[in-house]
Amino acid sequence: MSEVSPASSATGVEEPDLARAREGDGEAFTRLVEPLRRELHAHCYRMLGSTHDADDALQDALLRAWRGLGRFEGRSSLRSWLYKVATRTCLDAVESRGRRALPVDLGPASERAVIDNPPRTDVAWLGPYPDEGLSDSCPAGRYAQREAVELAFVAALQHLPGNQRAALLLFEVLGFSAAEIAAMMSTSATSVNSALARARRVVAEKVPARTQQQTLRLLGDARLRQVVADYAGALERGDADTMVALLTEDVTWSMPPLPHWYRGIEAVADFVTRVPLGDCPPWRHLVTSANGQPAVACYLWDDGAGAYPAWAVNVLTLRGDRIRDVTSFVGAEHFPAFGLPASLP
Repeated sequence: MSEVSPASSATGVEEPDLARAREGDGEAFTRLVEPLRRELHAHCYRMLGSTHDADDALQDALLRAWRGLGRFEGRSSLRSWLYKVATRTCLDAVESRGRRALPVDLGPASERAVIDNPPRTDVAWLGPYPDEGLSDSCPAGRYAQREAVELAFVAALQHLPGNQRAALLLFEVLGFSAAEIAAMMSTSATSVNSALARARRVVAEKVPARTQQQTLRLLGDARLRQVVADYAGALERGDADTMVALLTEDVTWSMPPLPHWYRGIEAVADFVTRVPLGDCPPWRHLVTSANGQPAVACYLWDDGAGAYPAWAVNVLTLRGDRIRDVTSFVGAEHFPAFGLPASLP
């Protein structure tokens, strides 16, 4: 882990590009921000819980930065200044859109399969994140980059007010000091420390002590591939016994934007045997990853299309070598961000 503060770290950009950008050179500005685009996008996702919202927020933030570049005085690094702009942009979005939810936030689990489970369109749902390109390093904060997009962590962040969310991410993930965060958020270091203390309590209650990155490292690549292959194969074959054998006793299964969800092996077994392995047409799949976790992109047969259109991105959370949670993000709109095809032949 590097001990270099983000405010003092170099961006590797030559000073002439900054001067050209100040004079209105758009290509010079692009060269300045391009090396930071991916990490800024991940920051926006952590703040907002949606890849699409992160796209919009990053675009808005970079436009604000371009228009306000003349106000960048160089007292901190360009990276720090861009995080300030991006954070303020996300705080505006949090204030106007509220937090994103998972089905577990809306009510108790269903004890038996609910066949009529229409989507709820009145809820802003948490979405998956395509983590390709994220590094495993931890440049300054306590959380590695992949740990900081894990579902449990991002879902927990949604329970925090915007200022606490921002303070926690800037301090624990990105390694900014309380004084730097105070300057970014136009507040005091005392207020930042107070926000951090409250945010840490909430996150500690909602996030397991062992991260998925730690679990996956202990499991090993070969065993992980086998678990994912067994899950996908059971889905395609309609093999309920194999599917249930892969799950923990306290497993949960949810399918945003469908509101009903299930907890415990009996309820989940009833659901999987009656719905995805029972009433549904055949499935096909592609293995991917999301939120630093194994994921399976599922395609469901459509007679009318004569193909398997995109259906859901299933993100798997493991405990040991068994699946503790399945979060099935239903909707073809999730697939483009992962570079996944819209259908399989």
